Amino acid sequence: MADSAEIDTLDRQSRASEVLTVTIIMLCLSTVFVVLRLISRFGIVKRISYDDYAIMLAWLIAFGFSFSICYGTSIGLGRHEANVLKEDKGSLRKVEYVFTVLYNPALMATKTSICIFYLTLAKNQRIFRITTWATLLVVNVAGIALTFLNVFQCRPVGAAFLDPPPESATCIDIVTLYLSSAPVNIITDLALLFLPMPILTGMRLPRNEKLILIITFSFGAFVAVVDVVRIAYLESAALAKLKSTTGEGSINEYGDYSWVASLSFMWSAVEVHVGMICACVPGIKPLVAKVFPAFLGRIKAAGQLQGNPFTGPGDAQWANVKPKSQRASTLPPRSPGPASAPISPMAPAMQPRPKAGDSESQEPEPKDDQEMGLMDFLTTPDTTAATLKLNHASTGPAALTLSPTHATWGDTESRPRTPSLTIFDFVNMKNPKSMVKLTNKESIFPNSLVTILFFLWGFAYGLLSVLNEQFQVVTKISSSQAVGLHAAYYGAYLIAPLTFAGYVFRKAGFKASFMCGLCIYGVGTLVFWPSAVLASFPAFLISNFFIGLGVATLETAGNPFISLCGPPEYAETRLNISQGVQAIGTVVAPILAKKVLFKSVNDAPSLVDVQWTYLGIALFDVILALIFFYLPIPEASDEELETQALKRDAVHRRKVLGLPVIYTTLIIGVFSQFCYVGGQEAIATYCQEYVAFVRPNSTLSPFDYQSLGHTVFAVGRFLTAFMGVWLKPRHILGLLYAGVIITSALAMSTTGYTGVAMVVLVFLFESGIFSLIFAISLRGLGAKTKWGAIALAAGTSGGAVIPGIESPVIDRRGVRYSYAVIVAAFAFGAVMPLYLEAVPAARKQVDPVCLDGAKRRSTILQRANGGGDEEKPSKKRRGSEVLKSAFAIRKITDPKKRGKEKEESNMTTDATPVVDRGEDDGPDFEHVEAFAGRSKHST
Repeated sequence: MADSAEIDTLDRQSRASEVLTVTIIMLCLSTVFVVLRLISRFGIVKRISYDDYAIMLAWLIAFGFSFSICYGTSIGLGRHEANVLKEDKGSLRKVEYVFTVLYNPALMATKTSICIFYLTLAKNQRIFRITTWATLLVVNVAGIALTFLNVFQCRPVGAAFLDPPPESATCIDIVTLYLSSAPVNIITDLALLFLPMPILTGMRLPRNEKLILIITFSFGAFVAVVDVVRIAYLESAALAKLKSTTGEGSINEYGDYSWVASLSFMWSAVEVHVGMICACVPGIKPLVAKVFPAFLGRIKAAGQLQGNPFTGPGDAQWANVKPKSQRASTLPPRSPGPASAPISPMAPAMQPRPKAGDSESQEPEPKDDQEMGLMDFLTTPDTTAATLKLNHASTGPAALTLSPTHATWGDTESRPRTPSLTIFDFVNMKNPKSMVKLTNKESIFPNSLVTILFFLWGFAYGLLSVLNEQFQVVTKISSSQAVGLHAAYYGAYLIAPLTFAGYVFRKAGFKASFMCGLCIYGVGTLVFWPSAVLASFPAFLISNFFIGLGVATLETAGNPFISLCGPPEYAETRLNISQGVQAIGTVVAPILAKKVLFKSVNDAPSLVDVQWTYLGIALFDVILALIFFYLPIPEASDEELETQALKRDAVHRRKVLGLPVIYTTLIIGVFSQFCYVGGQEAIATYCQEYVAFVRPNSTLSPFDYQSLGHTVFAVGRFLTAFMGVWLKPRHILGLLYAGVIITSALAMSTTGYTGVAMVVLVFLFESGIFSLIFAISLRGLGAKTKWGAIALAAGTSGGAVIPGIESPVIDRRGVRYSYAVIVAAFAFGAVMPLYLEAVPAARKQVDPVCLDGAKRRSTILQRANGGGDEEKPSKKRRGSEVLKSAFAIRKITDPKKRGKEKEESNMTTDATPVVDRGEDDGPDFEHVEAFAGRSKHST
């Protein structure tokens, strides 16, 4: 009786009505918006462009797959497979096949239309055009590839229409394919949403109009939200498949496909139709301006509008533009004088449009008018005039320039950068000065911002370490494959800095590198989805590699930023503080993952659930990248870095082993970094295995001991930063290397709690080595500083090599004996402190020089440009030299003193900070400059 009631319940269950209703409503809405767009283009603008053709193609394809869904609901879609009539199953499979084939082309055509529209608006925005072309390429390449996968989902193709398919056929599970390709949709959705925002927010428009534009272009957020909802239903279908199937995937391999997949089909239709609606919203603007002119604030009354309110590409102004003599009066008057900038001839787009009866109006327009600027599309003459008045009042007449093609605010390439950044016309943030000129107090804010990125890549490393362990358990991969996952992450450190990351860093600076790294990191987290759904080792390997690329890009710019942003004598201290925050992320992430996020990850279905964690991380990365675009991040040009290095040119020009000392130090630093990171990662990778071997019956788990080690590691970096205020960095580096070698060697020969204690001490001593090597190696490189940072970032790839060497040693001799590899790695890395202590030229290069007179022991105990081994001058002599130099420079700055006797002139010449190329470096000119600044201030 109970079985009969359950069967009756299944008979009554159906999602067909919901799927049919939602699909029809969305089809009608998208049709209305497409029709309105075409009316606007044909009737108002009287011009059709390529993006309009693309949207029409998208609608035709969307109509086809929407019709297939509607027809499918009449023959079983939305019902349980048991309730589908046997004679309808073949037709239902064909309908499902049509839908799956048409989905990607419809989405591809819609996004192509948006990209073409962006390219039409981006005539003068080079970066915007490049990124839009890249998005267009990804959309079409991925769309074509996925379309072919859907067309040939079964081999032979005809097997897709059969129920069940023959045993000899091989089919791809469509739900799994959709879920695996979801990251491509999310990435392109976010790209199309955020690409125009920097341009829109930077336009000088009235506040209300700017908000309207931003809201208009933000409708794409609905597409991303719908895509996430669709993914949730796809995940439900995938979980049903994972829980009920035991064979190879196919579209019919579990018995309730028509019921489970119906909502996924419905939300796929919603996604495509919402995308078309959002793509049509900007194109309807001319029609809205024509019908509701007051709504947009373009004119005060509808009767004032004559002709077309929007005349399309090449004629982006209103048709009722006044004659030239009257138009000139709308511009603010220019005060006479040489400061006034010339105004170029009136742009063709601002000339009066001939009436329909004029013969000139029948002439074809030039080809160059096929594109327009963003300001042309989004503004009208009255808005432009108001904006010109606003700019004239704020910056003066000299700021106004009308380009020959359209109204702009001067030549952005030839004119120097404005001293402020206006965001949404609400906040006016001054552009920061060069990072090498910031004081300790001034550098706190930018360093704090960038330290957020340090925490982020530490958090990413911690998540990956735990997830790799869980993936190894779920998929039962070998230990060598687990090492391969680790090598993929750190192998990216070799590729990214030497290729695109280094190029962006050198050409575009720190901010662009941060944004690029965050975006690539977000892409890497989304690539995790297909690896989780497929439980595929190659896919998971690719995910680790992409995340490594993003983190390597961040680290390529992050470490030198902290080192350079502020007084140079505290570079090691700043970097150790930021690296300490990164270590906190490494502590927090594994605990959070082990105890909360990945607690129940023990099989393939639970692995799929983890994707939501990575979706949140990806969205956070994209939003953070957008925030960094608007933040005043200080930069430093190669010229500024070279100027700072030239202050101690006599030290930096000395040669060691036939090379300038700065390059010798850099080469040894890269080698030491390679060895250190390799040893560090070998310790971290096999820490739990070591603890389980030397203390198998401990009340705490090996994971708890590793968490303790990571905590000590974080504390050690802050301790290193504190010691850096009082001790020379090269002394601290030697101490840490000695400690890590001794404790690693003791870990080879001890057991029990003693062995565990030695491993924890290894974490303590190795904590500050990375930051010290990095900051020390960058000193004095000048214009080559960014190249040095790239080389040091590439040296981090040692983390991909040493654990791979240790793995076979563990298999043959055991984990305790494998510490011989770690001791050898650290011993090779110790060549760096030995070199710094043994070579006087290297000591002079890397020892910090105090620039502000602070009582720092490392500078009080040595001459300004000399080494620790030279004879210290007496206080009387040192004070007389500094005061003499300061007095001389004060005379230089006083125009009344410049015509004095020859003796005073010679005295001034002697005190000028000229590079001393002799062996005796003489007085510290950096102290001279500091005292000179005080003298000028007192004057």
